[in-house]
Amino acid sequence: MSAYQRRLSVLVPVYNEEGSLSVLLQEILKNASALKANETIADFEVWFVSDGSTDRSEAIITKLAEQSSAIHFIFFRKNFGKAAALQAGFRHCTGDLIITMDADLQDDPSEFTAMIEKIDEGYDLVSGWKKERRDPLEKRVPSKLFNRFTSAVSGVSLHDFNCGFKIYRREVVQNLSIYGELHRYIPVMVSRKGFRITEIPVHHRKREHGKSKYGAERYLRGFFDSLTTAFLSKYYDRPMYFFGRVGLLSLSLGLVICIYLTILWILGNAIGTRPLLAFGIAAMFIGIQFFSIGLIGDMVVDSTFKNTYDESHIREIK
Repeated sequence: MSAYQRRLSVLVPVYNEEGSLSVLLQEILKNASALKANETIADFEVWFVSDGSTDRSEAIITKLAEQSSAIHFIFFRKNFGKAAALQAGFRHCTGDLIITMDADLQDDPSEFTAMIEKIDEGYDLVSGWKKERRDPLEKRVPSKLFNRFTSAVSGVSLHDFNCGFKIYRREVVQNLSIYGELHRYIPVMVSRKGFRITEIPVHHRKREHGKSKYGAERYLRGFFDSLTTAFLSKYYDRPMYFFGRVGLLSLSLGLVICIYLTILWILGNAIGTRPLLAFGIAAMFIGIQFFSIGLIGDMVVDSTFKNTYDESHIREIK
């Protein structure tokens, strides 16, 4: 597909951002129109997904949508979270390229051109990197720790996993299924499917309207989700590789202990009251249980792949 034939979708999750929506839309339309004028894209659309906003955000979006057929919206009945908002937008937008950005004006639409230029180098996902982040210290420090931890456990080297400013090829979002806090780990999930990912520094602006919607509890949720994502990224289609290793370690430890105690018993020592005997037997049973879990997991994966064949890992068929 030539550059001029492709369509751009701009997807904006919204939760109580009444003060910034009108200005944000003006900036989006200005930059998207410039891309269309210079034939970088053929057309564009803007999707606002209100995640159960309780202020005037939905009324403002409805009024904005009356001004142009390129503006669309999805309104949730209540707050389901950013992942749900992104998932809904991914399923309804029609662009060949999809840009996601926050509604608080901290993401700068003037970066659209640089993001498209980067994805045209052959990447499937380009993630923004808020290199000069305009947020308070209490947000920057935990974010740095989170990014380093996620990079270490996932094996994906990015500086800013949590940046919502990203551009995707359509085939990427068609193969995404996100929930909970997994929107923070989209690069990890995309990388696991074999898509090419990279990041570029983006201009990050100071928040002028509203307030952050995330509290301290998000870091605990994020920690658990990072472990889930790390596990799925490595062992999703081969659970025995994980459970089998743990099972083998536990079973081997139990066998060594029991063999040692058996030798002591043969030599005439009493072992019936030793706590080590109970520990060795328990370790063997735990090892067998982990092996069983791995086998059941492999059976589930085998059945899943047979019934829902997934070709997202295939780059080209001739």
